[in-house]
Amino acid sequence: MTRISEEFSDHLRSAARSLARRRFVTVTGAAAALAFSVGLPGTAGTAHAAAPRDGAALDGDPFTLGIASGDPLPDSVVLWTRLALDPYAADSGLPPEPVAVRWELARDRHFRRTVDGGTVLAHPEFHHAVHVEPRRLAPGTDYYYRFRAGPWTSATGRTRTAPAPHDRVGRGLRFALASCQRYDQGYYTAYRHLAAEEDLDAVVHLGDYLYEYAINAAAGARGYTGDRQLPAHYQRETVTLDDYRLRYSLYHADPDLQAAHAAHPWIVTWDDHEVDNNYAAAVSQDEDPEAEFLVRRAAAYRAYYENLPLRRPQLPEGPDLRLYRRLHFGRLAQLDVLDTRQYRADQANGDGWKLPTEASAAPGRHLLGAAQERWLADGWRASRALWNVVPQQIVVSRRRNQLAEPWPLAMDAWDGYPWARERLLRSVRESGVRNLVVFTGDVHVHHAFDIKEDFDDPASRTLGVELVTTSISSGGNGAQHPANWEAMMTVNPHLRFYDGRRGYVLVSLDEQRVRADYRVVSGVTEPGGTVSTAGSFVSRAGEPGLSPA
Repeated sequence: MTRISEEFSDHLRSAARSLARRRFVTVTGAAAALAFSVGLPGTAGTAHAAAPRDGAALDGDPFTLGIASGDPLPDSVVLWTRLALDPYAADSGLPPEPVAVRWELARDRHFRRTVDGGTVLAHPEFHHAVHVEPRRLAPGTDYYYRFRAGPWTSATGRTRTAPAPHDRVGRGLRFALASCQRYDQGYYTAYRHLAAEEDLDAVVHLGDYLYEYAINAAAGARGYTGDRQLPAHYQRETVTLDDYRLRYSLYHADPDLQAAHAAHPWIVTWDDHEVDNNYAAAVSQDEDPEAEFLVRRAAAYRAYYENLPLRRPQLPEGPDLRLYRRLHFGRLAQLDVLDTRQYRADQANGDGWKLPTEASAAPGRHLLGAAQERWLADGWRASRALWNVVPQQIVVSRRRNQLAEPWPLAMDAWDGYPWARERLLRSVRESGVRNLVVFTGDVHVHHAFDIKEDFDDPASRTLGVELVTTSISSGGNGAQHPANWEAMMTVNPHLRFYDGRRGYVLVSLDEQRVRADYRVVSGVTEPGGTVSTAGSFVSRAGEPGLSPA
């Protein structure tokens, strides 16, 4: 193995031995037994003691789940794959042994100019997932990568490093925003088109990468994968580590999702469905005992790490995973990726769309948690970037959804945490952060908002803009003008655009402006479909506020 691969294997063994510490000390005996039964703590050393299996002994292609890259730095990216002979089996059709996997990185698609490579072990304790972090790469450069196991070779992926720290990035930056890809509600048509987009610096996924709900054997819009019906074990909600792993396998087996991962590096954050709908920190939707839910959360977080191109600092420790992190793209953009799910107070008023009350307005109701809030404010104060971009999950701007008072608000969004939002906006003002752009998912519709200093006063200062991407498939086909379109556009003067179809957002940044192109597909409940641009908006540097392009 290369030195980096050896160091990472040592890190995985050490991390796996520590997974039981921290908050697992508070777990009841029964819940702790469950935690051990799903293989969460202390198991990686076992497989390391065994001789690694050579890929030549595998009786089929192990790269059925595709490949991916992510979290680009000026000198590094993460390369990912996970081996599976049978994506729909709990053991992936592989023996409980580590498998040696070779990786290659080149400047050209045909691998004539190889710049790095090595061998890493795919450990069964991590479901045969592979995370490689090549170093000493050139900034702002396209690379191509692939994996090999025995005679089998993966697809080829393209990735790109971030620009150098002091680069003004005269060519600009281009990101695609994606969110909410419920498998049983539609095909991933949007990803097929997103994969064909040229010259993207990254896809920013804003949460709900998978859904925990039971999938009927008919699977809604698509009940079959190839010529086979979905196995019965998908008909239960995800609770155990095996459940979450199998759900990721189902999603990763989709060819359009594979194409989008192979075409561009990804930057990911989660929302709720990666664990449990509308969970809040250690509180589940159904208010399960905290210790029991933390075991479930630990399983979900582990599967999340195993299945996405994340770096070593994102390796979970039991029910904890530090997902918030900062990425720099030269002097043009700083990305502060947030986690609004793991540290939040429970939703007020029983969740849902409810009238605001003293309970929802109470001081101390965090969304980010104190540590993440300080980290964000410190990062803004230190930022030297022209654009300060915040990828996060839930709508920051106020949304009223009916014409007449009294107006209910979404208790799961920032509307349900007004104390936390005021602290966020105060931090924007006090830090002097420039050119704020918030990326948001969650709501299955396209929105474009001006972020107002006072949402009750349309004439108040605009502090930044919020670009909300619709879902990839969740909610079925959707409609250009949902039932509440007129009300939303009338009572929310800071709302500049609203479209309820499926798709993604293309975001372009340069020294003059940010531009958002809202892409929509013609439908997702049948395979195929075309893509078009439903609307385009710009906000100019130093003059926050959206206007039609």
